[in-house]
Amino acid sequence: MLDSRSAPFEAGDWVEVRSKEEILSTLDERGCLDGMPFMPEMLKYCGKRFQVSKRAHKTCDYKARGRRLKDCIHLENLRCDGSAHGGCDAACLTFWKTAWVKSVEGPVEASDNGSENPNSGLSEEELHATTRTRDDDAYVCQATELPNASQPLKWWEPSQYVEDYRSGNVGPWRLIRDPLYFLYCKLARKCFIGPILQGINNRFSFLFGGIPYPMARGNIPEGEPTPPATLNLQPGEWVRVKSFEEIRDTINKANKNKGLYFDKEQVPYCGGTYRVRHRVERIIDESTGQMIEMQKPSVILEGVVCPSRFSSRSRLFCPRSIYSMWREIWLERTEPPRDVVDEASIEKGE
Repeated sequence: MLDSRSAPFEAGDWVEVRSKEEILSTLDERGCLDGMPFMPEMLKYCGKRFQVSKRAHKTCDYKARGRRLKDCIHLENLRCDGSAHGGCDAACLTFWKTAWVKSVEGPVEASDNGSENPNSGLSEEELHATTRTRDDDAYVCQATELPNASQPLKWWEPSQYVEDYRSGNVGPWRLIRDPLYFLYCKLARKCFIGPILQGINNRFSFLFGGIPYPMARGNIPEGEPTPPATLNLQPGEWVRVKSFEEIRDTINKANKNKGLYFDKEQVPYCGGTYRVRHRVERIIDESTGQMIEMQKPSVILEGVVCPSRFSSRSRLFCPRSIYSMWREIWLERTEPPRDVVDEASIEKGE
């Protein structure tokens, strides 16, 4: 077993992913270390250097419950491409056990990436075999195994917020602002002056970062059909996210359109302009490991991830950064931002 760094990594630290042989030597017969799978999609990063984006000392599961993790980090924007998991389009941010990386001074990669421990306990072929179960041929990945790799974490445990700050995951302003705004939104939803508070939020949204009241429900009664739209959006195209009020006209009281939930965490992106990352055709159900084929078109937008601000106090400041899925009726085609156009013109010499 390789030794992990004694002091926890912080956001901004540089690490080098250990060699394939070193990492395989840390895994059990299920391809896991402390219950966390090392997935075949991560092999291509072996020997390369990356910055730590967040310390993954906590996360959330498919029920939006807080979970505590041990010796885990997230690296830059290294995401699973689904190539060993049936082409899953979720593009989850990968978890890295600290035993799978080593501390380095900077981005320049060493010329010798040889193994410090060439004795492998698991072969690459055996690693690929761990992605499916024997019983029902379901998929196994880091997302499906989170309950086995973590412990329950209650929202009131103060140590997690201390670590959020000390790790560099969350700055001091956000550490104060987000809990206060979350409490304000909850109060506006439940107290007798809730409509007044919601109106204040929408009237003076600039005080709240330009965010309309995020916990408002859709306008379509449950049981009635929600409207479809097909734009056939493709990767690289630019779109504008419609206003929250426009989107509320397309979702029911359960905040769903054709079964897809419009999450509160998507509200801050309303009105913004983003590039389409990819279309979502299939995703793995985290609770069962079964592949779900999407019946209606939806897309993922570059950089548009869950900020963990409104959905549940149990996952406040969760660093997992799950991509949101967008129905095409919530979007409209637009021109790229001016700065992107200018940059493209410079590259072409125009």
